[in-house]
Amino acid sequence: MLSRHRSWTAWAVTGTAVVLLASNALGARPSATLPTRIPPAERARLQEVAQGASVSVQASGEPFVVRRDVFEFLLDHPELATHLTRALRLARYRIWRGPEGLWLDDGWGVVGQFSVVYAASGTRVVYARGQYQSGLLPSIHGEAVVVIEYGVDPTGDHRSLISPAVTGFVKLDSGFFALAGRLAGAVATAKAEKEAKRFAKIVTRASRAIDENPAHVHEQMRQRPDVPRGDLEEFRRLLHLP
Repeated sequence: MLSRHRSWTAWAVTGTAVVLLASNALGARPSATLPTRIPPAERARLQEVAQGASVSVQASGEPFVVRRDVFEFLLDHPELATHLTRALRLARYRIWRGPEGLWLDDGWGVVGQFSVVYAASGTRVVYARGQYQSGLLPSIHGEAVVVIEYGVDPTGDHRSLISPAVTGFVKLDSGFFALAGRLAGAVATAKAEKEAKRFAKIVTRASRAIDENPAHVHEQMRQRPDVPRGDLEEFRRLLHLP
Protein backbone atom coordinates (compact mmCIF):
# COMPACT_ATOMS: atom_id res chain seq x y z
CA MET A 1 0.00 0.00 0.00
CA LEU A 2 1.30 3.39 -0.91
CA SER A 3 0.62 6.59 0.93
CA ARG A 4 1.28 10.22 0.24
CA HIS A 5 2.36 11.32 3.67
CA ARG A 6 0.97 8.62 5.98
CA SER A 7 3.07 5.97 7.70
CA TRP A 8 0.29 4.28 9.70
CA THR A 9 -2.38 4.40 7.05
CA ALA A 10 -3.71 0.89 7.37
CA TRP A 11 -3.94 1.10 11.04
CA ALA A 12 -6.84 3.49 10.97
CA VAL A 13 -5.97 4.51 14.49
CA THR A 14 -5.40 1.39 16.54
CA GLY A 15 -4.21 0.05 13.77
CA THR A 16 -4.50 0.21 12.36
CA ALA A 17 -3.10 0.49 11.54
CA VAL A 18 -3.62 0.29 10.31
CA VAL A 19 -1.90 1.82 8.29
CA LEU A 20 -0.15 1.38 5.63
CA LEU A 21 3.14 3.03 4.96
CA ALA A 22 4.65 6.33 3.91
CA SER A 23 5.88 6.44 0.36
CA ASN A 24 9.29 7.85 -0.60
CA ALA A 25 11.30 6.24 2.22
CA LEU A 26 14.58 4.40 2.30
CA GLY A 27 17.38 5.84 4.45
CA ALA A 28 18.94 3.15 6.67
CA ARG A 29 17.21 0.06 5.35
CA PRO A 30 15.33 -1.92 8.05
CA SER A 31 15.79 -5.68 8.35
CA ALA A 32 13.51 -7.67 6.05
CA THR A 33 13.26 -10.59 8.50
CA LEU A 34 9.67 -11.70 9.14
CA PRO A 35 8.30 -13.84 12.01
CA THR A 36 9.28 -17.49 11.55
CA ARG A 37 5.84 -18.74 12.59
CA ILE A 38 4.19 -17.45 9.43
CA PRO A 39 3.34 -20.49 7.24
CA PRO A 40 6.27 -21.15 4.86
CA ALA A 41 4.47 -20.43 1.57
CA GLU A 42 2.98 -17.18 2.86
CA ARG A 43 6.24 -16.14 4.48
CA ALA A 44 8.14 -16.70 1.23
CA ARG A 45 5.68 -14.48 -0.65
CA LEU A 46 5.94 -11.70 1.92
CA GLN A 47 9.72 -12.03 2.15
CA GLU A 48 9.97 -11.53 -1.60
CA VAL A 49 8.12 -8.22 -1.29
CA ALA A 50 10.23 -7.11 1.69
CA GLN A 51 13.56 -8.02 0.16
CA GLY A 52 12.67 -6.48 -3.18
CA ALA A 53 11.15 -3.34 -1.66
CA SER A 54 11.55 -0.12 -3.61
CA VAL A 55 11.16 1.90 -0.43
CA SER A 56 11.17 1.08 3.27
CA VAL A 57 10.73 2.80 6.61
CA GLN A 58 10.97 2.12 10.31
CA ALA A 59 9.53 4.29 13.06
CA SER A 60 8.50 4.16 16.72
CA GLY A 61 5.51 5.86 18.27
CA GLU A 62 5.40 7.48 21.68
CA PRO A 63 4.20 5.07 24.40
CA PHE A 64 0.61 5.44 25.55
CA VAL A 65 -1.55 3.98 28.34
CA VAL A 66 -4.66 2.04 27.36
CA ARG A 67 -6.63 -1.06 28.23
CA ARG A 68 -4.71 -3.78 26.42
CA ASP A 69 -7.81 -5.82 25.63
CA VAL A 70 -9.52 -2.81 24.02
CA PHE A 71 -6.38 -1.87 22.10
CA GLU A 72 -5.92 -5.38 20.70
CA PHE A 73 -9.62 -5.77 19.93
CA LEU A 74 -9.56 -2.65 17.76
CA LEU A 75 -6.24 -3.70 16.26
CA ASP A 76 -7.86 -6.95 15.14
CA HIS A 77 -11.10 -5.27 14.00
CA PRO A 78 -9.82 -2.44 11.77
CA GLU A 79 -13.19 -1.83 10.13
CA LEU A 80 -14.75 -1.09 13.53
CA ALA A 81 -11.67 0.94 14.51
CA THR A 82 -12.22 3.37 11.65
CA HIS A 83 -15.85 3.81 12.66
CA LEU A 84 -14.61 4.70 16.14
CA THR A 85 -12.09 7.28 14.96
CA ARG A 86 -14.49 8.80 12.45
CA ALA A 87 -17.28 8.97 15.05
CA LEU A 88 -14.89 10.79 17.39
CA ARG A 89 -13.60 12.94 14.49
CA LEU A 90 -10.04 11.88 15.09
CA ALA A 91 -9.12 10.62 11.61
CA ARG A 92 -10.56 10.37 8.12
CA TYR A 93 -9.44 6.83 7.25
CA ARG A 94 -12.19 4.48 6.07
CA ILE A 95 -12.05 0.69 6.03
CA TRP A 96 -14.81 -1.58 4.76
CA ARG A 97 -15.24 -5.25 3.97
CA GLY A 98 -15.92 -6.31 0.39
CA PRO A 99 -16.36 -9.76 -1.18
CA GLU A 100 -12.57 -10.09 -1.53
CA GLY A 101 -11.72 -8.86 1.98
CA LEU A 102 -10.82 -5.57 3.65
CA TRP A 103 -10.39 -2.32 1.71
CA LEU A 104 -8.87 0.98 2.77
CA ASP A 105 -9.33 4.59 1.66
CA ASP A 106 -7.04 6.93 3.59
CA GLY A 107 -8.82 10.07 2.38
CA TRP A 108 -5.68 11.37 0.66
CA GLY A 109 -5.72 9.39 -2.58
CA VAL A 110 -4.68 5.94 -1.35
CA VAL A 111 -7.10 3.08 -2.06
CA GLY A 112 -6.32 -0.61 -1.79
CA GLN A 113 -6.96 -4.01 -0.29
CA PHE A 114 -5.19 -5.40 2.77
CA SER A 115 -5.24 -8.31 5.17
CA VAL A 116 -3.68 -9.20 8.51
CA VAL A 117 -1.65 -12.28 7.62
CA TYR A 118 -0.14 -12.91 11.04
CA ALA A 119 -1.26 -12.07 14.57
CA ALA A 120 0.53 -12.93 17.80
CA SER A 121 1.09 -11.28 21.15
CA GLY A 122 2.91 -8.02 20.44
CA THR A 123 3.06 -8.50 16.67
CA ARG A 124 0.85 -8.06 13.61
CA VAL A 125 1.93 -8.49 9.99
CA VAL A 126 -0.13 -6.83 7.26
CA TYR A 127 -0.01 -7.34 3.49
CA ALA A 128 -1.55 -4.76 1.19
CA ARG A 129 -1.85 -3.95 -2.48
CA GLY A 130 -3.19 -0.63 -3.72
CA GLN A 131 -2.65 2.57 -5.60
CA TYR A 132 -2.13 6.25 -4.98
CA GLN A 133 -4.05 8.61 -7.23
CA SER A 134 -3.48 12.33 -7.64
CA GLY A 135 -4.51 14.86 -10.22
CA LEU A 136 -0.90 15.63 -11.16
CA LEU A 137 0.69 12.20 -11.63
CA PRO A 138 -0.34 8.85 -13.09
CA SER A 139 -1.64 6.33 -10.56
CA ILE A 140 1.17 4.72 -8.57
CA HIS A 141 0.61 1.01 -7.95
CA GLY A 142 2.42 -1.20 -5.48
CA GLU A 143 2.28 -3.74 -2.69
CA ALA A 144 3.49 -3.59 0.89
CA VAL A 145 4.36 -5.65 3.92
CA VAL A 146 4.03 -3.92 7.28
CA VAL A 147 5.17 -5.36 10.61
CA ILE A 148 3.51 -3.74 13.62
CA GLU A 149 5.16 -4.51 16.96
CA TYR A 150 4.32 -3.26 20.43
CA GLY A 151 5.69 -3.76 23.89
CA VAL A 152 3.28 -4.12 26.81
CA ASP A 153 4.06 -2.98 30.36
CA PRO A 154 1.15 -3.30 32.85
CA THR A 155 0.57 -0.14 34.89
CA GLY A 156 -2.27 -1.34 37.13
CA ASP A 157 -6.02 -0.69 37.06
CA HIS A 158 -6.30 -2.99 34.01
CA ARG A 159 -4.16 -0.60 31.97
CA SER A 160 -0.88 -1.11 30.14
CA LEU A 161 1.80 1.11 28.67
CA ILE A 162 1.93 0.28 24.96
CA SER A 163 5.16 1.06 23.05
CA PRO A 164 4.45 0.72 19.31
CA ALA A 165 6.84 0.45 16.37
CA VAL A 166 6.27 -0.19 12.68
CA THR A 167 8.53 -1.51 9.95
CA GLY A 168 7.22 -1.31 6.41
CA PHE A 169 8.35 -2.33 2.96
CA VAL A 170 6.76 -1.02 -0.24
CA LYS A 171 7.44 -2.56 -3.64
CA LEU A 172 6.40 -0.15 -6.39
CA ASP A 173 5.36 -1.43 -9.81
CA SER A 174 7.05 1.46 -11.60
CA GLY A 175 10.85 1.61 -11.73
CA PHE A 176 10.68 5.40 -12.15
CA PHE A 177 8.77 5.93 -8.92
CA ALA A 178 10.97 3.38 -7.13
CA LEU A 179 14.01 5.50 -8.01
CA ALA A 180 12.24 8.66 -6.85
CA GLY A 181 11.52 6.96 -3.53
CA ARG A 182 15.18 6.13 -3.00
CA LEU A 183 16.17 9.73 -3.62
CA ALA A 184 13.71 11.04 -0.99
CA GLY A 185 14.62 8.71 1.88
CA ALA A 186 15.69 11.14 4.62
CA VAL A 187 12.65 13.40 4.25
CA ALA A 188 10.22 10.48 4.25
CA THR A 189 11.84 8.80 7.26
CA ALA A 190 11.35 11.99 9.29
CA LYS A 191 7.74 12.11 8.09
CA ALA A 192 7.19 8.52 9.15
CA GLU A 193 8.45 9.28 12.66
CA LYS A 194 6.11 12.27 12.85
CA GLU A 195 3.14 10.14 11.80
CA ALA A 196 4.05 7.47 14.35
CA LYS A 197 3.84 10.08 17.10
CA ARG A 198 0.56 11.35 15.68
CA PHE A 199 -0.80 7.80 15.79
CA ALA A 200 0.01 7.52 19.49
CA LYS A 201 -1.82 10.78 20.20
CA ILE A 202 -4.93 9.61 18.36
CA VAL A 203 -4.98 6.27 20.19
CA THR A 204 -4.56 8.10 23.50
CA ARG A 205 -7.49 10.44 22.72
CA ALA A 206 -9.69 7.53 21.63
CA SER A 207 -8.80 5.58 24.76
CA ARG A 208 -9.57 8.59 26.97
CA ALA A 209 -12.98 9.02 25.31
CA ILE A 210 -13.80 5.36 25.92
CA ASP A 211 -12.68 5.53 29.56
CA GLU A 212 -14.62 8.73 30.29
CA ASN A 213 -17.92 7.73 28.72
CA PRO A 214 -18.01 4.28 27.09
CA ALA A 215 -21.78 4.34 26.67
CA HIS A 216 -21.62 7.60 24.71
CA VAL A 217 -18.87 6.29 22.45
CA HIS A 218 -20.81 3.09 21.82
CA GLU A 219 -23.98 5.06 21.01
CA GLN A 220 -22.13 7.26 18.54
CA MET A 221 -20.89 4.16 16.76
CA ARG A 222 -24.29 2.45 16.92
CA GLN A 223 -25.84 5.35 15.03
CA ARG A 224 -23.52 4.83 12.07
CA PRO A 225 -25.56 2.90 9.47
CA ASP A 226 -22.71 0.80 8.04
CA VAL A 227 -20.95 -0.22 11.26
CA PRO A 228 -20.50 -4.03 11.41
CA ARG A 229 -23.13 -5.06 13.97
CA GLY A 230 -21.43 -8.26 15.08
CA ASP A 231 -18.18 -6.43 15.86
CA LEU A 232 -20.09 -3.67 17.62
CA GLU A 233 -21.85 -6.20 19.83
CA GLU A 234 -18.51 -7.74 20.81
CA PHE A 235 -17.20 -4.26 21.55
CA ARG A 236 -20.23 -3.54 23.75
CA ARG A 237 -19.54 -6.65 25.82
CA LEU A 238 -15.86 -5.75 26.06
CA LEU A 239 -16.84 -2.37 27.54
CA HIS A 240 -19.18 -4.12 30.01
CA LEU A 241 -22.18 -2.13 28.82
CA PRO A 242 -25.77 -3.32 29.39
